[in-house]
Amino acid sequence: MLTYELMVNEGILILTPDGPLEHEDFTRVSAAIDEYIVKHGTLCGIMIYAESFPGWDDFDALMSHVKFIKENSADFDRVAAVTDSKLLTFMPKIVDHFVSAEVRHFEYGAREDAKTWLSCNK
Repeated sequence: MLTYELMVNEGILILTPDGPLEHEDFTRVSAAIDEYIVKHGTLCGIMIYAESFPGWDDFDALMSHVKFIKENSADFDRVAAVTDSKLLTFMPKIVDHFVSAEVRHFEYGAREDAKTWLSCNK
């Protein structure tokens, strides 16, 4: 399960996985991004806020995640991985090959630092 918070004034989308990611999670988040972009333009950034990574519910969920990244990566400039998960700390090195967004890792306790880095109004 993936919950999200869209900070409209800041242009930041915060994604918080709280259980295995499901296909429907990416459908909901994509719709929220699309609605935001129609009203406000591109997002400043996305924060992935997870103490640990819960994985995917099934293969369909994994493929939905890949499709989500492919279809939405041009809609934001930065991604902050705020986590202590060993898997997600490697994310900046991995996704750098697939997205044009700048990706940076922050320790799990550094949520506010990540929001400042993601902000369009720095």
